[in-house]
Amino acid sequence: MDASSSIAQSAMAKASWRIIPLLGLGYLCSYLDRLNVSFAATQMNVDLKFSATVYGFGSGFFFLTYALLEIPSGMIMPRVGARRWIVRIMISWGLISAGMMFIRTPLQFYVMRLLLGAAEAGFWPTCMFFLASWFPAAYRGRAISRFYCFFGVTGIVGGILSSWLLGLDGLGGLRGWQLLFLIEGLPTVALGAVMFWFLPDSPASAHWLKDEERSWIEQELAVENARLAAGKHMPVLHALRDPAVLQLAAVACLTLGGSMGFALIAPQLLMTGTGMDVRHAGFLISCGGLMNVVGMLASGWHSDRIGSRFGHLFGSTLLVAVCFAAMGQASTPAMLITAYLAMCFFWPALTLSTYLVATEVVECRMVAVAVACVNTLAQLGAFVVPVVWGISKDATGSYHFGLTLIPLLFIASAAITLSLRQQIRRSETLLTPAVVHA
Repeated sequence: MDASSSIAQSAMAKASWRIIPLLGLGYLCSYLDRLNVSFAATQMNVDLKFSATVYGFGSGFFFLTYALLEIPSGMIMPRVGARRWIVRIMISWGLISAGMMFIRTPLQFYVMRLLLGAAEAGFWPTCMFFLASWFPAAYRGRAISRFYCFFGVTGIVGGILSSWLLGLDGLGGLRGWQLLFLIEGLPTVALGAVMFWFLPDSPASAHWLKDEERSWIEQELAVENARLAAGKHMPVLHALRDPAVLQLAAVACLTLGGSMGFALIAPQLLMTGTGMDVRHAGFLISCGGLMNVVGMLASGWHSDRIGSRFGHLFGSTLLVAVCFAAMGQASTPAMLITAYLAMCFFWPALTLSTYLVATEVVECRMVAVAVACVNTLAQLGAFVVPVVWGISKDATGSYHFGLTLIPLLFIASAAITLSLRQQIRRSETLLTPAVVHA
């Protein structure tokens, strides 16, 4: 290993240990505070007399404001700085999440979920921007995949912690669901304060880097920025008109909608289908989080090895559809649990492949805009599906309709993926003769 390689490895190792854990913990908190309502609902809906329709609307409203404000939030971020914007997001959403303990009416529930979505909007794109500002392209994939792993860790921590907090019912005169919102919300505020002091704005302000390490990162990023600046950046509306981006956004909308619709009622559904109490259901969801982590690491390795992003997306979409269909038809608790854990393992391949494909269907300078558009439109599915599922639950008395609908969403996504791949292959075939002639 020459001196340059040694400096690069040292710089990336330090940046990984100093930055990814902090951002990853923030990502963990964001999903914990977003989905802890699914555990709270086991008590809250009874105490406040919320129907499944009310709960469906309230849980889904989060994604409405999240989707509407994601791009505006990303436009504000460069003006105030990524670190300050992350801190603002975390402190505001932590306070709102903790404030959920005070809700008493459906209207208050709706307003708080809308505010929570508005507060969190822009966190994920800002984290991606922050990682891109520290890790050159050759190291960025590994950095993002490690950051993504905290999504699975959320399932492990959230299932155990949330069920334990519900068991503290009566402590301090509070119901278990109130303690859940309070105790899981305030640490987010504290973590935001920690990030303000310990998360560096850029390599230039990182005192723990040696001069040669700092120079190497800045030079590598400068070369990349110079290459990207060679073309003119296209406006956001141009990405919204790109047929490939719109089709990929439809895939993300259907799959994220199905996934979030299930995640927001998972504790209730698993308790009903297995006969478990909330604590054992929480342990099962934690096992699902562990499967998420394993699936994320395995899918990232396998996707790079075979080099087929579309194949990975198509295959994982069908596998997740099969898992949800199996859950809908499960005749025994063992079958339901097996299908649930299998879904948790295959899901990371789907969501990771969606954004990897987004980097291959547009020009390099349009990648950031395309990913932001896909992510924004995907949240609309996460708003609609929980609402439909809640209405169907009140109308039929069970979650069976929702579990029947979800596999159809994933099958439709697989069909769109296959169609998009064929379109791209045809366009590549048409371009090949021109390239050869040139």
